[in-house]
Amino acid sequence: MSEESTEKIKILYVDDEENNLQAFKATFRRDYKISLAISAVEARKILMEEPIDIVITDQRMPNETGVDFLASIIEKHPDPIRILLTGYTDIQAVIDAINKGQVYHYLTKPWDEDYLKAVIKNAFEVYALRRANKKLTEDLLKANEQLEFLLRQNLLS
Repeated sequence: MSEESTEKIKILYVDDEENNLQAFKATFRRDYKISLAISAVEARKILMEEPIDIVITDQRMPNETGVDFLASIIEKHPDPIRILLTGYTDIQAVIDAINKGQVYHYLTKPWDEDYLKAVIKNAFEVYALRRANKKLTEDLLKANEQLEFLLRQNLLS
């Protein structure tokens, strides 16, 4: 197996309630590499310092909603898959999550451990496919540049 496939999925979990942060970490620390943030500000700092594969955030937080946070990180951190978690069923939050925050999945609290693991597994598959596609595209562009260079050399000689 490659080194990449044996690495743990890196998850950033953002929630304004300390109990939820600790419960998430206690539940999933064996399966994933967990980073915790109690605010959107703290989460942005973590994103600047650590590679993150999946961001899971609570919707209702003081100062900034989960959707607003997710929308704000797209430009600097487009690659992590985004999941919105909330204790409330709010259809406008769902619509905003999809439209503004480019959210992969929307879940309600309390989470079901097995279901959340399945969502994380599927989200990481999408993340890995996107990353592989990006690399293949870069490799193809590089190969095209090399072929164009060789063609120009042949035309000049």
